Amino acid sequence: MGANISGGFPEFDRNDDVYSRKPRLVDIPENCVALIMTRLDPPEICRLARLSRVFRRASSADFIWELKLPSNYRVIAQKVFDEITLRKLLKKDLYAKLSRPNLFDSGTKELWIDKNTGRLCLSISSKSLRITGIDDRRYWSHLPTDESRLFQTLRSKMFQSVAYVQQIWWFEVGGEFEIQFPSGTYSLFFRIQLGKTSKRLGRRICNSEHIHGWDIKPVRFQLATSDNQQAVSQCYLNNNPGNWSHYHVGDFKVTNPDISTGIKFSMTQIDCTHTKGGLCIDSVFVLPKEYVKEVIGSE
Repeated sequence: MGANISGGFPEFDRNDDVYSRKPRLVDIPENCVALIMTRLDPPEICRLARLSRVFRRASSADFIWELKLPSNYRVIAQKVFDEITLRKLLKKDLYAKLSRPNLFDSGTKELWIDKNTGRLCLSISSKSLRITGIDDRRYWSHLPTDESRLFQTLRSKMFQSVAYVQQIWWFEVGGEFEIQFPSGTYSLFFRIQLGKTSKRLGRRICNSEHIHGWDIKPVRFQLATSDNQQAVSQCYLNNNPGNWSHYHVGDFKVTNPDISTGIKFSMTQIDCTHTKGGLCIDSVFVLPKEYVKEVIGSE
């Protein structure tokens, strides 16, 4: 990016033999435009870049996007890109790629950064969760669907299924992971649905015949971090059959982005006095607390 004044010759008008100069946006030096852009949000920078070639060139400056990326963006990017790709990418292009869903961990998880806060977002497929009895087809199965959140965002054939429990005595679903989060407060959710849906003659229908047991005893949600933060909650699963719902497990805070945070989470109903069933599990979300309504409210 050049630091000189660009955009052609300034415009002059002749009035009574006196030349008067009319300043234009293109007369602003690119480096000044770039400095202004450092104080704007990424969506505002993109809108401003459409005004002229000068603004578009200024918007590509690496130092602008270095400020918009999380301070630990290199560690996050290494989860999804190899070193050769990282060296070739401009910071603007890296930001654009990271702000879209990216698969990692053998394609069972996705990550992206929130454009407004620069914080990390995660989605974990049901295939990456630890589910007691998942291999016993008497209790569990993987249902083909195009309603998985991961399939909707990535259109990947790997995520054309959700975990479905028809009937079980001991219900236990959990998982764990470790990653360096940018500083901030994060919320963890399970995305689940009572009943199983399918399409018939182009219409979405819900089969609720296996739904039972969730109104007898509450489900217990737990969250624990490697720095001893904990959250526990209980609730009955009483959402309307056929509607995907997000059940809040808990929140945790990250103060040091240079240290990995380990997360363990679970969803259990292990009272063996009765069976329960008819439940679909799609994924687990970890989102910046300020970003929750935008993601979950969009469904």
